[in-house]
Amino acid sequence: MARYRDVMTDAPTPIRVFLLDDHEIVRRGIKELLEGEPDIEVVGESGLAEEAARRIPALRPDVAILDARLPDGSGIDVCREVRSRAPHIKALILTSYDDDEALFAAIMAGASGYTLKQVKGNDLVDAVRRVAAGQSMLDPSVTAQVLDRVRNGPPVDKDLAKLTEQEQKILDLIGEGLTNRQIAERMYLAEKTVKNYASSMFAKLGLTSRTQAAIFSSKHTK
Repeated sequence: MARYRDVMTDAPTPIRVFLLDDHEIVRRGIKELLEGEPDIEVVGESGLAEEAARRIPALRPDVAILDARLPDGSGIDVCREVRSRAPHIKALILTSYDDDEALFAAIMAGASGYTLKQVKGNDLVDAVRRVAAGQSMLDPSVTAQVLDRVRNGPPVDKDLAKLTEQEQKILDLIGEGLTNRQIAERMYLAEKTVKNYASSMFAKLGLTSRTQAAIFSSKHTK
């Protein structure tokens, strides 16, 4: 894809790409794939979020391919930080997981694309070219859902809607692994009152143990 041209050679200026992935073998594979294309140049790579957030604005790539999950952070956080400093840099989030929450976060962070690592090589190359050209690799219907969520807030979970505010707080604290005594101290309540709230919450959600409550909390609350 022809982009800017070098005045002296009249040759297309290659698309400059930065790679962020904590797995060296993955970075090598993507780098080899991209550099096999005449119009793409990998100008830098990293396995750590903090390092990438520092180097990307300095290297000024056209596209930053960012792994969503990293040992010291998230490619989505790197996307947000980089684009706040250099909004012309396009970001393509690469992930192993089809995660609605991560997709929402990626769009909110300003990413131009969100791609699973299972993507075919040719499709990844095409995504880089499209993102570099200013196109979005995000499904318009998904983007519309995100915009609706921004306007109206996240959807209310029907089960959580059954709980009182106190019961929801207790569910959150059970999810954190706190005992009834610890919850009572945290909420300035009598331990017996916490037990009563917990029993009511269990009944409303159809739960029979604290383990079930903790699992429910991890899936339904943030």
